[in-house]
Amino acid sequence: MTTADLTTSPAPPENRSGLGRSMNSRQLTMMGLGSAIGAGLFLGSGVGVQAAGPAVLISYLVAGALVIIVMQALGELAAANPSSGAFSVYTEKAFGKTAGSAVGWLWWFQLVVVIAAEAIGAAGLLASVFPALPVWLMALFFIAVFSLINVTGVKNYGEFEFWFAILKVVAIIAFLAIGAALIFGWLPDTTSPGLSNLFGNDGFAPTGMAGIASALLVVIFAFGGTEIVSVAAAETADPARSVGKAIKTVVWRILVFYIGSLAVIVTVIPWDSEALDSPFAAVLATAKIPGAETAIILVAAVALLSALNANLYGASRMVYSLAERRDAPRALLRLNKAKAPVLAVLISVAVGVVSTVLELFFPDRVLPALLNVVGSTVLLVWASVLLSQFVLRRRADRAGQALKLRMRGFPYLTVAGMVLLAAILVLACLDPAARTQLLSTVALVACIAIACKLAHTSRTRRSAAADS
Repeated sequence: MTTADLTTSPAPPENRSGLGRSMNSRQLTMMGLGSAIGAGLFLGSGVGVQAAGPAVLISYLVAGALVIIVMQALGELAAANPSSGAFSVYTEKAFGKTAGSAVGWLWWFQLVVVIAAEAIGAAGLLASVFPALPVWLMALFFIAVFSLINVTGVKNYGEFEFWFAILKVVAIIAFLAIGAALIFGWLPDTTSPGLSNLFGNDGFAPTGMAGIASALLVVIFAFGGTEIVSVAAAETADPARSVGKAIKTVVWRILVFYIGSLAVIVTVIPWDSEALDSPFAAVLATAKIPGAETAIILVAAVALLSALNANLYGASRMVYSLAERRDAPRALLRLNKAKAPVLAVLISVAVGVVSTVLELFFPDRVLPALLNVVGSTVLLVWASVLLSQFVLRRRADRAGQALKLRMRGFPYLTVAGMVLLAAILVLACLDPAARTQLLSTVALVACIAIACKLAHTSRTRRSAAADS
């Protein structure tokens, strides 16, 4: 490796600027914000509350601290070397081609699997409000629509994500305002719960440290998706400035929205209440807001569709980057007039469609198994980010390179992030369900790495034979 590792791209020169660069800073910032605000917050946050009680706030603070560190590290890397392969490229620079390819294919596989889950999930939610609409038809319609959006150029994709994010942000701000009014007794015909749910009913941490640890495993995955900012940065006109601004504004807003929402939930709803199956709807019902459950279902459906759109974008760009580095078929580098990787989008969609159809024919059998296999991907991707940033930053510092964006507190914050992540991995190993997910994901990575190594070796031999 040369001293220019952190600032040069491994992609062939003719492909470095092939993708469009029409996404702007406004879109990138809102995309980063919206990508972490999904149905897991609107519908799934009650699981963490039931595990830890009000002390779930501690779990969110710990997870939030890790997200801040990872995003700061990723921002430094993305500003120095904007690439659609993002953390896959950085892992390759730090630890070699096989490691980088394995991380890239792992992330791609996770996204195409999740595309199917999101399409079916959104269709299922809407079918509960509009039962006349068949789930299978809506799921395939959503995939078709967002495929079209993704092949018409990154600017259109960014604009859709911008408005999706705006809708989710408005919904959360309205929720926080209603929750605050309820807690302070400002709403008519309602009684403020005070702080009884926070410190009564067996106290702030009714299940102790074990509950907080258990909730942390649930919470950490809610923040997954923020890393897509580094992928999209490569398609902005000024990547260094755009990614720096996005990361600075996105991280603290996510923490405010997540922790603020959870603070309202645990203050208004008892931690052992069955209503936590849909926590946002439960708070709004307590505030006597008519149509609360329907409103939350619609917002959650939008959140899933936003995630579907983002994941299709991320999957297509990652496999495009793999093709640039000759780790995927070169045909996937084909761009249309909008400078969108049309074949990369279509191949990602195809896997999502197959998974969707299989799940529709064999309900609760195909997707749960696939999701279990990729369930710990976010932990491994974040580990690759921290390790790569640690290695590449030290190389850059030794070479005296002037980086466009420098992570503050290096190396202490990076090491702290590694320690936090290692602790979460240990917790995962102690929890039976999480351990199964983690081991399944590690086994998948091992299989991918072996396949990548064999492919690299075969290609090297063919190249040597051709030269001789």
